[in-house]
Amino acid sequence: MLTGEIVGLRVRREEDVPVLHSALYDDVDTRARADSRPWRPIPPDSAESPYAVRGRTEGVATFSVVHLDSLELAGEASLWGIDTHNRSAHVGIALLPRSRGRGLGTDTVRVLCRYGFIGLGLHRLQVETLSDNAAIIRAAARVGFRTEGILRRSSWVSGTFVDQVVLGQLAEEWSASGSARSGD
Repeated sequence: MLTGEIVGLRVRREEDVPVLHSALYDDVDTRARADSRPWRPIPPDSAESPYAVRGRTEGVATFSVVHLDSLELAGEASLWGIDTHNRSAHVGIALLPRSRGRGLGTDTVRVLCRYGFIGLGLHRLQVETLSDNAAIIRAAARVGFRTEGILRRSSWVSGTFVDQVVLGQLAEEWSASGSARSGD
């Protein structure tokens, strides 16, 4: 398990799937904001569930987020689009509603950065999110990500186009910040 100050990132387990699927996928409004593909009903026990336990998948490192004090499931996190040639990846997190607003997002992003920069030897990590997703923008900024741009009206969400924010961080920026030492 990868550990931070208050979260652990561990391998996805079968018992995580129904909880994640129910809280994060079956909430259509939330899922529509997190995924560029149109929502469609998928049963939690389907291999098509975005939370299904899979073997090693090239270009993706998927984790379940747990509270370190109780090991209770708190959400999911991933590095996706891992590009070993350019040494870059995208950061993604989704916390269960009961786990939001408690600092877990910031700690999760910090642990993903440590894994990406140290564990995988990546050079660049990137976050893309809707411009009104203040929680992830704030969490990423606390860990040292910088806003690199706005993709104007680039995301179709619930019948309207919404701006997307792109944030990035380079390995040397992360190493120079206090984030590299936090949680160790």
